[in-house]
Amino acid sequence: MQNPFTGRLQPAPKNGGFYMENYWIWCGSVIKGEDNRYHMFASRWPKEMGFGANWLFNCEIVRASSDLPQGPYQFEEVVLSRRGREFFDGMNVHNPSIRKWNNKYFLYYMGTTYGGPIPGGEKEISSERFTEVWNNKRIGLAISDSVFGPWKRFDKPILEPRDYNHWDCTATTNPSAVILDDGTTYMLYKSRTYAASTLQIGVAIADKPWGEYKRLSDKPIFHFDNPDIHLEDPFMWYEDEMFHLLIKDDYKNDCGGISGKWGSGIYASSKDCIHWNIAEDPLVYSREVLWEDGSVTTQCNLERPSLLFENGKPTHLFLATGNGDSPYQFSHTWNMVIPIRND
Repeated sequence: MQNPFTGRLQPAPKNGGFYMENYWIWCGSVIKGEDNRYHMFASRWPKEMGFGANWLFNCEIVRASSDLPQGPYQFEEVVLSRRGREFFDGMNVHNPSIRKWNNKYFLYYMGTTYGGPIPGGEKEISSERFTEVWNNKRIGLAISDSVFGPWKRFDKPILEPRDYNHWDCTATTNPSAVILDDGTTYMLYKSRTYAASTLQIGVAIADKPWGEYKRLSDKPIFHFDNPDIHLEDPFMWYEDEMFHLLIKDDYKNDCGGISGKWGSGIYASSKDCIHWNIAEDPLVYSREVLWEDGSVTTQCNLERPSLLFENGKPTHLFLATGNGDSPYQFSHTWNMVIPIRND
């Protein structure tokens, strides 16, 4: 199977994407609005709190906009934020993924809630508390007739974990949905069996984007003999009667994973959204980035890949990234963009 991205990624603009001086920026899902401008839904939390674990405790989802698909994107508004501990997403929201169908916008995301004090930047969050809140992650949905809102936010998750007889008994998170013309919706999600176990990807289906979602398969969509091979951050789309997937090669213990380049993005495709074929030459991008000024850098991370489509074809790749000396040790983060050539 051929990799459709081979030779198509263009140099990245230095001033593209979305950057805020006083915030950590993560994720980044872009759609063309009814105003014919481009709108990015991204995660952010205050820079003063440090990168660390605060994405799980102090994050909100914002909207930024641009006249051009590559940006730069300017902050417009907070879209989703805290709304009370009694809600499944009442204390934290993250992982936005925007879709449009039938003249409505569907904002998929992950939400959590927790007890106790809200962490600030002054103290480390214990691993025990982090794990407890991580296991509270659930997939939520907000719907609007306009990219500007208002957003109707569901009060219950659209997909819950299953019981302890199943691999996805801890959390549901990292949604990536495909909405077909008739409204049938396929959604990939991430979960695991216990703390520190291999993160895996499942698939659910619904008649309409808002649910009711049911597992399309009882098992994860990828199966590897080596537990150190780990794929996450899926971005799925439907084109030419096939499901397509861009996903992060997040292997552990220097096992080499699928691509041999940690933190890179690889390509796979499927006819049924259950059985996936990884391309023979699967590498779509690596952490080595060619910029439009001719310089090349090795980024600490390239995470949360997301594509923008025009006329049904991907035109721009968006990635959460940052400056620093090693993975997750950032001085700053932002969402960058790589244009895709379409001949």
